[in-house]
Amino acid sequence: MESKDVKILAIVGMAGSGKSTAIDYLTDKKIPKIYFGGVIYKAMEEAGIERTPESEQEFRREIREREGKDFVVKRAIQEAKNLINAGQKRVVLDGLYSWTEYKILRKEFPTEMTVVAIVAPKALRRKRLAERKERPFNAEEAAQRDIHEIEDIEKGGPIAIADYYVDNSGTIEEFKENFAKLVDEIEFLK
Repeated sequence: MESKDVKILAIVGMAGSGKSTAIDYLTDKKIPKIYFGGVIYKAMEEAGIERTPESEQEFRREIREREGKDFVVKRAIQEAKNLINAGQKRVVLDGLYSWTEYKILRKEFPTEMTVVAIVAPKALRRKRLAERKERPFNAEEAAQRDIHEIEDIEKGGPIAIADYYVDNSGTIEEFKENFAKLVDEIEFLK
């Protein structure tokens, strides 16, 4: 499904790094996003499972064991293809987590996909997680989340092999400016 005109931006990073701020910047510019977590939420809803951080984590593990590690990414690829077939030239992927997902996406969109990792120091990420309005985490929960994302989800691979990195250790204004510069540099919005 190679196309010169289509560009897909996958945003990766650990919890609290600033992925949502980067995604919001793009969706504010009317770029559609494919939210990988939404695939899980829909499947949980269909199964009648209440959403809590614990139930989400357990459900993700179970569904990947039962349906395969590619459960979410197969559905995300179909969503992307549907958008592209409808004439959409730019898509942002929100929630690429695992090495397995990365490899499948890279094979499916070899020239169209660019991976951007948002990075921030662990202490700062944990502070942000404790202060966020939706699903805040205390220090222990944040540490467990990091371990789970690295060991169980293989989240480190896509971050390590990202095409670009944006540091988010300063103010939100600095981060937005740096992210906007990168988006311009890679001509994602053109």
